[in-house]
Amino acid sequence: MSIAAGSEITLEIEKPAVGGRMLARHDGQVVLVWGAIPGERVRARVERSGKGVLFAESTEVMVPSADRRDPGADWRCGGNVFAHIAYERQLRLKAEIIRDSLGRIGRVPLSALPEVLPSPERGYRMRARLHARDGRLGFFRESSHQLCDAGPTGQLLSSTVDWIDAVERTIADMRLSGLVGVEIAENIPGDQRTCHLELQGGSKIAPWAAIADTAPLIGLSASRADRQGIETLAGVTSVTDQLRVGTVSSAALMLRRSSRAFFQGNRFLLEPLVQLVGALVPSGFVVDLYAGVGLFGLSLAAAGMEDVTLVEGDPVSGADLLVNAEPFAPRVTVERCSVESYLRKARESRGDADSARREGTFIMDPPRTGLSKEALGGVLRAGPGRIVYISCDIATFSRDARALLDAGYELSGVSGIDLFPNTAHVETVAVFVR
Repeated sequence: MSIAAGSEITLEIEKPAVGGRMLARHDGQVVLVWGAIPGERVRARVERSGKGVLFAESTEVMVPSADRRDPGADWRCGGNVFAHIAYERQLRLKAEIIRDSLGRIGRVPLSALPEVLPSPERGYRMRARLHARDGRLGFFRESSHQLCDAGPTGQLLSSTVDWIDAVERTIADMRLSGLVGVEIAENIPGDQRTCHLELQGGSKIAPWAAIADTAPLIGLSASRADRQGIETLAGVTSVTDQLRVGTVSSAALMLRRSSRAFFQGNRFLLEPLVQLVGALVPSGFVVDLYAGVGLFGLSLAAAGMEDVTLVEGDPVSGADLLVNAEPFAPRVTVERCSVESYLRKARESRGDADSARREGTFIMDPPRTGLSKEALGGVLRAGPGRIVYISCDIATFSRDARALLDAGYELSGVSGIDLFPNTAHVETVAVFVR
């Protein structure tokens, strides 16, 4: 029996699903519902149906969980969809999502829930993209293009929220127009901030230099949709951090990154993540695929690794990577090309992987889409003895894990990192060995 959009149904919530909704059933049909917690009974309004699944939003909590709390803000703003759940329960739910996805998609049964490294819940973001509309800056509400205020979600530092307010006042006072979005990058302490403005085609760029006066801002750049290239409007368009790369040694790494470069977003878990990955890499050569500005590979070089190759095809991140790698020459090699191109060239120059190359480690931190078929094939042909896979998408990671296992690797460990508390996102770090 079909259920029309707008209908209300009563649900017993069973378990978390990837993406932030919870799974329930109504007359045997799967329902994915917002705003609930496993174990609760809720009334929910059906939003839509698709491929035999109903999508709904809870409207009344009839039997609440002991882990329910006041979200403190719009829980759909900026993907803040777990804000109504006590934080310890969030961590368990994310561990369940990892185990469930690996079991269903990867056919990898985990006997126990993986550990998920926690994070402070407020002020953790040091990278953010704000959308612009009618002079306001903010996040989008989940599954919509409705703008919402970023401040109440607690993801940004209070000083960042104050800066956003100042920018909005400048836009209003100067009657600036044409802004589409703002990319913000901050360093860990939050005392350096740079941003990039995305403008509509035909917009005048020069007047937007006034944003540079909204302190503290160390640099400002802009681009226009109908033009190639980036225009620097003021200051230095990158921030710098010094990271401790070992839990015992005093080794440190200086990293530069621009506002448009990919980088991990959690200021509190950046060093723990680097140290976790470093502890998983033994001696031998290292190839850091999808290296970004050099977070993992250069951390290993700073800790004393002698043979590190970093591969990055993005021109923005690649430019930062070259600068960051300079102090480690000649122990470090930077390859500014796609992962697929690098693996293809490596195979042509070497032939099939020899035993010496198989003793090394590949670090892989691919985009949300996971490994392409060509990249996966290239990794398998190279045949490193160890693969450390950092993933921002549990579904594509589970798919790639199955392919690695089918090729003869074993999963020796997996853990979660809660880089985005109160959201449905969970980062995973896994090790595969031959």
